Amino acid sequence: MLRNLHIQNYALIDELDIEFRQGLNIITGETGAGKSILLGALALILGQRADASVLKDKSKNCVVEGLFEISGYNLEQFFEENDLDYHTSTIIRRQINEAGKSRAFINEVPVNLNVIKDLGERLIDIHSQHQNLLLSSSAFQIGTVDAFAVINSELITYKETYNHYKMLQLEIAELEENSRKALADLDYLEHQLKQLDEAKLKEGEQADLELLQQQLSNAEEIKTGLQLAFEMLDSNELSVIPVLKNSVTSLQKISNYLPEAKVLSTRIESCRTELRDINDEVNRLNEKIHLDPEQLMQVNQRLDMLFTLQQKHRVSTADDLIAIRESLRIQVDQITGYESEISAKKTELLSTLKNITEKALVISKKRKASAPKFELNIANLLKQLGMPFASFVVQIEDTIEFNSLGKDAVTFLFTANKQIPPQELTKIASGGEISRLMLSLKSLMVAQKGLPTIVFDEIDTGVSGEVADKMGNIISDMGKGMQVINITHLPQIACKGNTHFFVYKDNRSAASKTLIKLLDKDERVVEIAKMLSGESLSDAAITNAKHLLSQNT
Repeated sequence: MLRNLHIQNYALIDELDIEFRQGLNIITGETGAGKSILLGALALILGQRADASVLKDKSKNCVVEGLFEISGYNLEQFFEENDLDYHTSTIIRRQINEAGKSRAFINEVPVNLNVIKDLGERLIDIHSQHQNLLLSSSAFQIGTVDAFAVINSELITYKETYNHYKMLQLEIAELEENSRKALADLDYLEHQLKQLDEAKLKEGEQADLELLQQQLSNAEEIKTGLQLAFEMLDSNELSVIPVLKNSVTSLQKISNYLPEAKVLSTRIESCRTELRDINDEVNRLNEKIHLDPEQLMQVNQRLDMLFTLQQKHRVSTADDLIAIRESLRIQVDQITGYESEISAKKTELLSTLKNITEKALVISKKRKASAPKFELNIANLLKQLGMPFASFVVQIEDTIEFNSLGKDAVTFLFTANKQIPPQELTKIASGGEISRLMLSLKSLMVAQKGLPTIVFDEIDTGVSGEVADKMGNIISDMGKGMQVINITHLPQIACKGNTHFFVYKDNRSAASKTLIKLLDKDERVVEIAKMLSGESLSDAAITNAKHLLSQNT
């Protein structure tokens, strides 16, 4: 339950501290005094988005802080999952700076907005005046039935399967679209790949061919050069190698007399050995080189083919062509593989469809099974609220397509009068009837959810007199099992509170500000009397106020 609400620099509020209590907390006040501002501030610590416009003083931060008693509501796992320290007295704080930037904290630990929103939904249900409009919303109607049917766990597992089902549908559609587009290019790609495959490309081939082309084109000049080198090295006595041999012999003859001569002869012999090896290599190269016009023609044709393919594919080497060939192969394999991939996805989709159908059927059966009791409870509550002939029907019909909540369409049908068949709410219900119906639904929902606190913002709109008194009884009964905070303008309801707060506007300073006061017994009498008769208090109004309060103490 909400123990304390601290508000600082929000809208018309400079600073407020409100100590809420167990049971029914009543909030009253003049129109425009700021009752709904309190709910706006409370909504901030429940995850509602805000900006700098909420700041009363634009130079200071806005701070809203709530102290909640949360023992007994099985929230330990939530705190563990979000890496938060669990305390039975938990503080949720929200700060908004002058730039509109927001920060949120749970027990002084920074958290993102989704975390406090998730926690807030487990602590408080806020019914604001505009929510009466939601009564005709299909999402609200099915959510109300589901809360009564207690099928939250079934919905969680169903949604997981449903999300997978939708994902598979999208993946198949994308694959089929890609396949359709790709098939249009398949013939062209296969032709390109076939041409490159037939070229039998090899890495490094082009460089080898270009070198061979140079050799074959200049074979005669190469052989002439090699032959001349051979002759100069060792073809006659005047060539280099024989001359060096004579030098070695001459030096060896004098080596006994001149030690340096032996060293020189050894060095020259080493050079002669190296030159003989060179001469042998020159000779081998000369024998290897042939004048072969036919081979040259073949090399030229191969290079011409490579150059033609390079121009076609706008690349500069045969290695680039190999890369293109492999890329084309991948594309062709991918296109031809679409069919098997699509087939596998469709098989998985059929299995998921069977799964989701079974889960949706379980949910639908539970909804339909709970509907009669739900209708009866609502009808009984409406009778308590002065609608003895009211008829309320939960119409559950199968939908063609699955949705995130199953395969049902839920519609509330209602009539307040005899001999008029139930119809959709938007076609038949008045404002007062909507208020009474909404209160009946809320009382059932919060009982099922086991929420610590519910807040009503003038849920009594459109009712008065005896109906207001009966509505107050239901709200009071709710307060016996949980904390209820009720903003009201009706004395018949205000008098039933265990605690009564009065919101008023202070206009004495330059800027108006909203204040709140916990009323004592005598002050409550005056406030209830004013609600009965206006500012001009009469003895009759005082007497009536005392009577109303005495009946509800």
